Amino acid sequence: MSSKPSAIIFGGLNTCSRALAALLVPPEGERLVSHLRIVDRFSVNPPTTYLGAEFPKVLAQPDVEYRQANLTIPSAVASAFDPPPGKAPYSYVFDLTGEINHDRSEVIAIKLTFNVARIIGLEAARRKVNAYVRLQQPVYETSDKGPHDEKEDVKPVRPLDVWWHETLRMLASIDDLPLVVLRIGFVYGPYVEFGLYPLVITVASIYGYMNKPMKTPWGPGKDGVNTVHIDDVSGGLWACAKWIASLGRQQANLTAGEKIYFHNDRTKVKDTEGTCIPDVQPVAPVFNLVDDSEMTMAKGGSMITEFFGTTFEFYSFFENAMAKLKLDDVVEEINEHHVGTWTEMLQTSNPPIVQTPLDAYMDHWALSRRKLSYNNSKIKKVIGYKLIRPQFTHDALREVVDKWKAEGSWPALEGR
Repeated sequence: MSSKPSAIIFGGLNTCSRALAALLVPPEGERLVSHLRIVDRFSVNPPTTYLGAEFPKVLAQPDVEYRQANLTIPSAVASAFDPPPGKAPYSYVFDLTGEINHDRSEVIAIKLTFNVARIIGLEAARRKVNAYVRLQQPVYETSDKGPHDEKEDVKPVRPLDVWWHETLRMLASIDDLPLVVLRIGFVYGPYVEFGLYPLVITVASIYGYMNKPMKTPWGPGKDGVNTVHIDDVSGGLWACAKWIASLGRQQANLTAGEKIYFHNDRTKVKDTEGTCIPDVQPVAPVFNLVDDSEMTMAKGGSMITEFFGTTFEFYSFFENAMAKLKLDDVVEEINEHHVGTWTEMLQTSNPPIVQTPLDAYMDHWALSRRKLSYNNSKIKKVIGYKLIRPQFTHDALREVVDKWKAEGSWPALEGR
């Protein structure tokens, strides 16, 4: 029997699990786990979500399995925990589940975020796994005074976000679960097409193509929009798993436990099975993970637009005031400037781009103000994690664009 742990990843095929799988079982290089199973609702053959050019190579290896399953069904989750014949039980569980589409209803958020994680968490506790790592997407808003450490009570923003947060309270209340929470910033990197930064990168390229400045109503742009490279999301998840497995939940709580406060509607919690009592503050190890760039809107916008040969600007005071009053109208006006141009760029590419996972439409969510500023010192000090990509750079952006070009997702335009 291998001395390496076996691992199972739930969810995240449309977010971070592909990169995590590539770290755990790289097509070239030493494996970190003896067997890997990935379980999600999507199909991979044929694909019903974006996979990127390299993930199929990960799946083609021996002792790597993808299972399509409905994670809202307890029996399907229980079956997913059963190892293949002759293989050791899964000892490391990575929970990357959760609804990320911000236009989904609260009912869907409860079903696909809270309920799914509860089913997986309870089964993992029953199976007595050694590590259960929960990835928490950037669903919080921090105050102007930052960066914020893990002890500070950051607030979830939208109803969808509230249920991501409520999910942490529920998981933390499962006493026998070796839980550790990794709370990340906005993700970027090769084959990352979800979230804020891939959208900003795409739109900045359009304004570069048009030789026009890209503008935002949220001046002066000092709000934090902290970044984290996908390589560090994967590395952080693995570091957390090894750390909790070596300590156990009780000692991990003593070393790095944080209270998880209530931020929901008491009536809704009362009506939802499995929620934690509002007056209770369950404790679990929590770690922030962002890079050292201390990224703000102004800094990030300027770096990305500069990469594409244009500038990042703010609306005038009058335009800014009007935008805040009539954001819905501004959404359509802003998109009129660039969405058609993105289609033009795809069509004039050599060769033309027929299908891409990248979207240029900036909806109300994309244009809303962001405030996310985390202190990342705890994960460095307690776990000893060293950032793989400590800075957001033009070289990193070039790698992102070049890999999209190579797979045919990004327009190849003459002179660009």
